Amino acid sequence: MNNETQQPLITLAMTGGSGAQYAFRLLECLLAAQCKVDFLMSDAAREVVRIEMGEVLPDTSTELQKYLEQRYQPTPGCLTVYDKMDWLAPVASGTARQRQMIICPASGGCLSAIAHGASNNLIERAADVAIKEKYPLIVVPRETPLSALHLENMLKLAQLGVTVMPACPGFYYNPKSVEDLIDFMVGRMLHHLGIDQDLLPGWGESNN
Repeated sequence: MNNETQQPLITLAMTGGSGAQYAFRLLECLLAAQCKVDFLMSDAAREVVRIEMGEVLPDTSTELQKYLEQRYQPTPGCLTVYDKMDWLAPVASGTARQRQMIICPASGGCLSAIAHGASNNLIERAADVAIKEKYPLIVVPRETPLSALHLENMLKLAQLGVTVMPACPGFYYNPKSVEDLIDFMVGRMLHHLGIDQDLLPGWGESNN
């Protein structure tokens, strides 16, 4: 078995829910951990990044990959950005190598589409593949209040084996900054992805 096949392979998708900072911090941590990341982004997610982070991202997947590589300096080959309509991407088929997937943040519309089997773009198709192939799938919704439709869709996904992890950081570890709150959630995501992390100590463990 070569080193490439031993690297954790994770699909990270961003949709239009609030919380772009969670996704970029997660991407940073995954690349630092030498994971191979397939990165997907919706048009709405780009707008959220502009509003929440003041950054205007490149329009094409090629230029976005260059931008992210310059920002995070990943190991060559560890980051691949796909266009939301690239149906030839490996994530579009269950015949490709098994991978985990996380959608962070996951908008209410994204939850609905996945819960009802829609595959209108590569993010929805990749999630559909994860469910049918029984690959680990995590969704990170950020919405409040939650309507009955949101709750029904989350329950349906949970019953299909999807991990539903709302972006609800805890305060029991006495966060001192917004970054601490972000790291709380990203630490939880990394834990569920099986990636070693030191952002968030386990309950009863020391921060030192």
